[in-house]
Amino acid sequence: MLDFTWELFSRTGNIDTYLLFKELEREMQEQASDATYRLTERDYHVL
Repeated sequence: MLDFTWELFSRTGNIDTYLLFKELEREMQEQASDATYRLTERDYHVL
């Protein structure tokens, strides 16, 4: 989805598409960070 959104923005220059791309990118980074935290918490019993 991220690649498609970037490709669409690069072809059209539409600012709304760019903002959507940045929002999706931020959400993906948050999900990766959350997954890492859950893994760490489970594996190392962080309190």
